[in-house]
Amino acid sequence: MSDRLPLLNVRLHRDAFGRLVFTDVHGREHLDVTPVRAFPLSDASRWIAVLDVRGRELELIEEPEELPGETRELLAAELAERDFLPQIERIVSVSGSSEPCEWRVDTDRGATQFILKSEDDVRRIGPHRALVTDADGVRYLVPDTRRLDAYSRRTLERYI
Repeated sequence: MSDRLPLLNVRLHRDAFGRLVFTDVHGREHLDVTPVRAFPLSDASRWIAVLDVRGRELELIEEPEELPGETRELLAAELAERDFLPQIERIVSVSGSSEPCEWRVDTDRGATQFILKSEDDVRRIGPHRALVTDADGVRYLVPDTRRLDAYSRRTLERYI
């Protein structure tokens, strides 16, 4: 028999300011939470962690399908928005040599521009992969730095 509490009372909703509010199995409300997939590649439909504003885990939801309908739908929408991950195919230009700076890039979803706040917002996530996070928190994946043109590779290497 499982020692998990039923998820019937768990609730996810937005407050009047648009912030995500999580009501846990004990009825406590937590403001400005972030849902994340614990295993985004190997088990994307299960094991969703709800994190507080400091990134600490409040709840680990093994089976999101057990959640009440509205909560399940909002959770799915939040995860879909978080999973939005355009892939950078080419760095067209970077304004200036210090941060913040504007990046103009071509992605698999079209051309875009964004502000990079800090060199810490570009990080290597494998031998030939990188993740760039813009000032608004949008993440961009560079799936294989070896496939970038020479200018894009040199520019990216300055940051990682």
